[in-house]
Amino acid sequence: MSAFVPDADDGSLPLTGERTIPGLAEENYWFRRHEVVYLRLSSVCAGRDVLEAGCGEGYGADLIASAARRVIAVDYDAAAVAHVRARYPQVQVLAADLTSLPLLAASVDVVVGFQVIEHLWDQPQFVTECSRVLRPGGLLLMSTPNRITFSPGRDTPVNPFHTRELNAAELAELLTDGGFRMQPMSGVFHGIRLQGMDARHGGSIIDAQIERALTDAPWPDDLLADVAAVGSDDFDLLDACERNIDESLDLVAIAERP
Repeated sequence: MSAFVPDADDGSLPLTGERTIPGLAEENYWFRRHEVVYLRLSSVCAGRDVLEAGCGEGYGADLIASAARRVIAVDYDAAAVAHVRARYPQVQVLAADLTSLPLLAASVDVVVGFQVIEHLWDQPQFVTECSRVLRPGGLLLMSTPNRITFSPGRDTPVNPFHTRELNAAELAELLTDGGFRMQPMSGVFHGIRLQGMDARHGGSIIDAQIERALTDAPWPDDLLADVAAVGSDDFDLLDACERNIDESLDLVAIAERP
């Protein structure tokens, strides 16, 4: 969650808190936290026809396109679609509602929905649409903030662009109720270097950033320097058998369409 940053001269999208934008120092932590999942799972997309549902700025679809046979990206926001079309020519991008995907049935091998499901009002219908456009044996790759750690103790999400956040059990139930077979779930965690940053910033570099977003307080130089220095390899992606999934920052699910 981030404070608004105006449009840059390079034609980048504005940072509103609804989507993650690369190349901004204040946003770098969230960008890298999202990027690590694309990097770790892009091999699943190798040589396959892929749909990214809810592509946002488009950096993830572009990353996947370096491995996939074809990438189609869909987003409801016209500005995002125009931006992706101009900046990422490898990606075929379409404007559409994610609960009514503009693809034929059984037309792709993989659907990617990273940091998307929590933005949707009709989450079951989105899962149904993912199943419809996947070929038999196709995979749904999904990540979402873990409600337990992202909005602890709150009745409503801390991010105003989120409609309903999920814990691991709720995400698994949503996908299995939609007819998918789940593989073991994984979670994103802070690695050693980020744990050190947590210690330097009152126990949580996340809370330190959210405080700035909610109060519009100035960024201390040491906090901004640490946030700008975060890399995707500062996060660990661990299976539920390696660490308690309820302690994860983001949940990462791979589910197969029978």
